[in-house]
Amino acid sequence: MRFIYPQGKRKALTFSYDDGQIYDRRLAALFREAGMKATFHLNSGTLEQGEGSVYVGTGELDQVYQGHEIACHGVFHRNPTILSAQQLVLELQEDRKALEKLTGKLVQGLSYAFGNYDQEVICLAKKLGIKYSRTVQGTGGFFPPADFMAWHPTCHHGDRLLELGDQFLKAPDFYELPLMYVWGHSYEFGVSGDWGVIEAFVRKMEGKEDIWYATNMEICRYIEAVRAQEFSGDGLTMYNPTAVEVWVSAKGGILTVRPGETKYIGER
Repeated sequence: MRFIYPQGKRKALTFSYDDGQIYDRRLAALFREAGMKATFHLNSGTLEQGEGSVYVGTGELDQVYQGHEIACHGVFHRNPTILSAQQLVLELQEDRKALEKLTGKLVQGLSYAFGNYDQEVICLAKKLGIKYSRTVQGTGGFFPPADFMAWHPTCHHGDRLLELGDQFLKAPDFYELPLMYVWGHSYEFGVSGDWGVIEAFVRKMEGKEDIWYATNMEICRYIEAVRAQEFSGDGLTMYNPTAVEVWVSAKGGILTVRPGETKYIGER
C-alpha cells in the first residue's frame, strides 16, 4: 500500500508568490487558465495605496485571486526575527484578521518576510493559528516537508525551473507523494517584462493526468491527514480519524478511506 493524492494523482504541484503587487493579476490568470492553483501571500498594510499603486487593491482580491489561496506575509513585511513578541503578534495576527475580513475565509498560511524565521517565530505563529509557513531555502527536491512551519520549497522560479520540472515529470515510482513547490514574486516578471520562463513552465506542466494542482493549504491539510492515519497491528486495516478523505494505491487498485471510516487495505 502506498499513499497517493486525491483523485488517484501520483504527484502534486503548487506555487507560492509574495507581496501582492499588480503583476499578480497576470500571474494568477495564467495559473487559473492552465487549471493550476497557487497561494498568494499578501501584506495587508500595503494593499490599496491609491492611484498608481504597485499593489493590488482590496476591492479586486476576489477577482484577481479567484480559485487561488490568499495567505499572510505580515502587515508591513517586517523582518520577523528582529521584532519583539508583541510586535510580531501585531504583524501576523493583524494581517490574518485584515485578510479574513476582506476575503470572508479563514487565512491560516504564511510565508516569512525576507525568508527570516527562528524557533521563537515558529512557536508564536503556531499559537496564532498559522498552519504552515514557507521559507526561501530551495531544496531542489520533491519531498513533502518534515515540518510545515519550515516548509522549504523546491525552487525559486529563477533557479533551474524548467530543468527541475523535467526531473519532476520523471520522478521515480518509488517516490511517495512527490511534490514540486515553486516560489517567487510576480514583480520579477512584471518589472523586467520577461514572462518567458514561467509561461514555458506552465505550458510544460499543464494538463497532466497524474498531477494534483493544489494550493499550499490543500497540500498541507492532505499530508497532515495522511500522517494521522491509524493502522491495525498487522498494517492491513486503516482507520481515518481526520475530516479529509485519504487515497491509497493497493493490490486491489485505488482505494479511498473516508473521514471516520475503517477499511481493509489488504497489504502493507
